[in-house]
Parts: sequence; structure tokens; C-alpha cells
Amino acid sequence: MAKLDLLSKGLTTCQGCPMELIGRAALEVLGPKTITMTPPSCSAILTGSGDETGWGIPSVQTVLMSLPAFASGVSEALKIQGRNDVTVMGFAGDGGTFDIGLQSLSGAIERGHKAVFICYNNEAYMNTGNQRSSATTLGASTKTTPTGKKEVSKNIDFMLLHTPLTYQATASVGNIKDFKRKLAKAASKDGPCFIHVLTPCPSGWKFPTDQTIQIAKLAVNCGAWLQFEREDGKITINQKPADFELIHDYLNRQKRFSRIDDGIRARIIAEARSRYETLQRLAELACL
Repeated sequence: MAKLDLLSKGLTTCQGCPMELIGRAALEVLGPKTITMTPPSCSAILTGSGDETGWGIPSVQTVLMSLPAFASGVSEALKIQGRNDVTVMGFAGDGGTFDIGLQSLSGAIERGHKAVFICYNNEAYMNTGNQRSSATTLGASTKTTPTGKKEVSKNIDFMLLHTPLTYQATASVGNIKDFKRKLAKAASKDGPCFIHVLTPCPSGWKFPTDQTIQIAKLAVNCGAWLQFEREDGKITINQKPADFELIHDYLNRQKRFSRIDDGIRARIIAEARSRYETLQRLAELACL
């Protein structure tokens, strides 16, 4: 493979898939001295099965609940070998991070293993047909919530603020430059790092396939997705929401929200405001 083309072309991801774009961008930063692992998920399309893989780097398909445990073992093996020039990259969706893989992620962080965990969040179990996850937004229709999810999404970013991560950040496929900057910073750290990336899914969110980047940018502008990073105990907000009322436009562009009423809309906006106000207060503190 070409030196800077470490993820094969012609993969069978969905048209407009942001997950594949994030994978390509990640390897443009990390380079060939990277070992990646993926759970059964959309990213399994990249890893493949048997003797075939789309990655141009060492890769392994883990079980769904244990990717961070696999990463922990690889990280320790590299440490024993004195290999400080290799990055261990976990690459999982919200199902393998928020839900089934959460206990394993918590353990890897607590033990302090050197690895970069990337969560590409498409807000549902998309690989198995779009079932709700704890990352699914309030009101969103999925195969298992046909009338709309009744609960707000799990705020994994605020949960992980209370863990000993060496570096933590959120990012968006709508700003690849910002994602690459944060990933480069994470790769330079000697400990566990977590980057949470918004990856709007055209298939599951029900919007035209040529609008993935626009939807991602709108999510940040309206405050539905917060952009920040935590380093050395300090939180930095990277981009302030322009107008929370733009959330109406954000919801209207996705058919998964076609059944929500004014009450649900008001709750979604109120939750977004509340999370941003909390983040602002945390950012004002000198140290967490």
C-alpha cells in the first residue's frame, strides 16, 4: 500500500459513511506504526475477516465487549518490548463504547494503559439494522424505538471526566483538521486517551448521502454536539454553539425525528443548553 494510503479504497461501507473517513484521517496522522482493533460493528467492514483486511496496518477483530482489554494486552506487550514508537488505536462505535464495551473501557483507563480509544458515534447499532443504543438522541426513531426514544442520550463525556484519562476530547467529522490535531496530541501522550467523534449516519439518520458533513457541522453550530478537550486537568471549549434554536433545523433535516412533537423538541433543546452550561462551569475551574 502507498505510504499515506493505509486504508484500502473500494470498501463496502455505505455511501456517505463518515466512519470510513475518520479511519482514513486517523491513519494520515498516526502512520504505519499503528496497531488497530475493532469490535463487531460497522468498522468490521474495514477489518474484514480471515486473511483479508482493508487496513494497511496490523489489525484484529475483537469480541464486542472487550476491545479495550485487547488493547491493554497489546499495549503491555509493546511496553515489555520497549516499543514506544507504536500507537495502539481502539476504533469502536457507540454500542461498543457506551454500552457493551463500557466496563472494559473503564478498566483499561483505570489501569493506565497507553492507547488511543476512538469512539465514532452514529447514535445507534447501525451494523445490525439501526437499533437504539444509550447514545441515541431523545425522540429518534430506530428499529427498536419506532415511535421515538423516550430517554436522553448517555453523557459519556461527562462520565469520563471523572476518570484518569491522560487526554480526552470530542471531535466531529465536520472538522477533520480539528480531529487530526486532537489525535496527534493523544498519540503523544503516555497513557490512555479518548476521542469521541460525531459521525452522522445517512442510512440510520435518514438524510441524503451528500449531506453528511453539513449535518455534522450543523450539530456543532446548534449545540447538539459540544467540542472540547481535557488536558492536564483543564477543560478547553473549542467552539461555542452559535444558536440553540438552530436545533430545529438540525432535527428537521433528519427523518428519524419526523414523529417528535413540540414537547420533545423543547426537551432536546433544554438538554443541549444544560450540557453546555455545565461544560462552561467546568471550563472555568482551574483544575478538575
